[in-house]
Amino acid sequence: MSALDRLADLVGLEPFYHDIWGNRRETSVATKRALIGAMGLAAATDGEAEASLRAVEGRAWRRPLPPVLVLGEGQGIDLSITLPVKLEGGALSWTLTLEDGTARDGTLAVADAPLSDGAFIDGQGFERRELGPRLPSDLPLGYHRLTVAIRPQGADSVALEGATTLIVTPDRCLTVEEAVPAGRSWGIGLQLYALKSGQDWGLGDFGGLGRFAETAAALGAGLVGLNPLHALFPADPNHIGPYSPSSRSFLNILYIDVPAVPELADSPDAQARIASAPFQEALAQARAAELVDYPAVSALKLPVLEALYGTFRALDPAHPRKQAFAAFQGAMGDGLHRHALFEALHEHFYRRDPSLWMWRGWPSAFQTPDSPEVRAFAAEHADRIGFFAYLQWEADRQLGEAAARGRAAGLTLGFYRDLAVAAHPGGAAAWVDSSILVQGANVGAPPDQFNLKGQNWGLAPLSPLGLREAAYAPFVALLRANMRHAGALRIDHVMALQHLFWIPEDGSDGAYVEYPFHDLLRIVALESRRNRCVVIGEDLGTVPDGFRPALERAGILSYRVLYFERGAEGSFTPPGAYPVDAMATVSTHDLATFKGFWTGRDLEWRRSLDLYPDAASRDKDGWDRGVDRWRLLQALSREGLRPASYPSDEGDQPHRTELTAAVHAYMARTPSRIVMMQIEDALGETEQPNLPGTVDQHPNWRRRLSRPVEEILENNEVRQIVAPLRDGLTGLLGTTVA
Repeated sequence: MSALDRLADLVGLEPFYHDIWGNRRETSVATKRALIGAMGLAAATDGEAEASLRAVEGRAWRRPLPPVLVLGEGQGIDLSITLPVKLEGGALSWTLTLEDGTARDGTLAVADAPLSDGAFIDGQGFERRELGPRLPSDLPLGYHRLTVAIRPQGADSVALEGATTLIVTPDRCLTVEEAVPAGRSWGIGLQLYALKSGQDWGLGDFGGLGRFAETAAALGAGLVGLNPLHALFPADPNHIGPYSPSSRSFLNILYIDVPAVPELADSPDAQARIASAPFQEALAQARAAELVDYPAVSALKLPVLEALYGTFRALDPAHPRKQAFAAFQGAMGDGLHRHALFEALHEHFYRRDPSLWMWRGWPSAFQTPDSPEVRAFAAEHADRIGFFAYLQWEADRQLGEAAARGRAAGLTLGFYRDLAVAAHPGGAAAWVDSSILVQGANVGAPPDQFNLKGQNWGLAPLSPLGLREAAYAPFVALLRANMRHAGALRIDHVMALQHLFWIPEDGSDGAYVEYPFHDLLRIVALESRRNRCVVIGEDLGTVPDGFRPALERAGILSYRVLYFERGAEGSFTPPGAYPVDAMATVSTHDLATFKGFWTGRDLEWRRSLDLYPDAASRDKDGWDRGVDRWRLLQALSREGLRPASYPSDEGDQPHRTELTAAVHAYMARTPSRIVMMQIEDALGETEQPNLPGTVDQHPNWRRRLSRPVEEILENNEVRQIVAPLRDGLTGLLGTTVA
């Protein structure tokens, strides 16, 4: 095996994969060099690959302890210490500091630790000795720190020191049975930006979300599912994709309900601005727009929020709001400051020159958060940085309040939040720590029957090497941020916990990169239990052998979509054959609404946008959809759910509300722990939120619902569609609609 191949294997680069047609695709030499380089290891030539290989192998021998070890509760600590052979006669002392601050310690002679391995690195001998059996095995769940020190024989001074993080985890996530007494629930999925209310400013907001949560609870739902609420780019409101965020650890500040900010009551200038005729005219236009006009919403909200921050700054330091903000800053730590710092820098450079949108195009001194120039900028623009931190605090407060309103109204699970698979390489997360988010490669998917050239999502993958070196702290922080104010977390493209398809920045052939799957699964389980948060894994498509069983063992729910659940000949899977440990739904944000599916609206879009490679593919899609309509009627008939208004087997009959209700009754008969209904289906919407494969051709992430939240509860069609879910689970959930 060449040095390049050995290096690729060490860093988790898979040598091949099988595409959806079963073809074996080898990872090319060029792809290996490019992706290893993206990880920060030189491999452009054989000589560079050999040098990087020696460095990677040598580092494991030169450090006394690995950066992190993830353990199961009650599991013995399988840990070795690495040291130069000249210290084999020395004494070793260790201190294990538990998460709660208590410490345990001990000493032993190095020679008493059993020898397990040895090597010569650059002429120096090293040995590994088993330390784990000498350490306590009754560690509590949590994050603990082990430090060691070795003194040579007869010496008082320390010759070698090392430290590692020990993460002790449960075997399984919090389950629905533990979170909900009945062990089942149903919910309504919502794209928050699409929500209309009588008080919104052209975009769904956290105030409207609170009202929607109360409405969902009144309808009998146990949870509300949300699109990713991740931070985007305040300086550029044209960047709107919720799955292409600046940071997954912070919130989109445009969701702030401005009239609900407490400072407005004491800001006469802001009140006057809002009351002015030009503002009211612009507000009316934004509210009346069929599609969200993000720049218009931003132009309405940000100037008012700036004025409210001015009022906030003038408050007495002892004011409860000031103290609450200080507490939030303390809880969020340096991450909040750096995120706000990035937003101030991004605004500064982008407004000066739109070509400086990407931080890698900024002057080199500003491309790292720790440079003297960045520190000087932070000192000079402290107020602006404070403003962006204030917005995060207020967004978090309002989201928490919306969640509390839902729970008080009867949402047993509350909100489920959605964690996008990765972040934009030009965003805050990549700038804050480029060793964790890879530069030089993008996340994507290999070719399949829908995308013959594969997909490049333009997102920056997490570095598996960087994650381990950081003892998984960024991953832990990411989970905590997205489990905040939530009763469940949906992990988009959950296969990324095991491996992710990376594409070199030059757009050449990609390859799969392995992640420490079992470590990450265990950490998800720990954070799930600590945050009382059920976890759902979006596992659609082709997944590796053994992947779904591993998720099931870890207590992560599968994600099952009616359109995709089929038998061998294409028939729809009977409800009883759905898995128990799953969340079942008719559709998703990336697929046709049910009415759009039945009427073929999504196919009309594909035809009009010329998204088919040829006429044969276009015609086959149309034919297949007709067959699918027929198959669905057959499936409903087998369950005794076929509406009387569909007497024939013809699949080209018009859509009626009772058909949508019947399909959701079909889903209610599954044994799946959670059944979801999309609000677009409840309202009979034809258009879907997002059309994959398009950017500007289709109004992705801009469609607003046809009815405001105030009208949903009393809408007869909504109540008709909700009824089978409510009635099918009422006995379990103990809720009824007034």
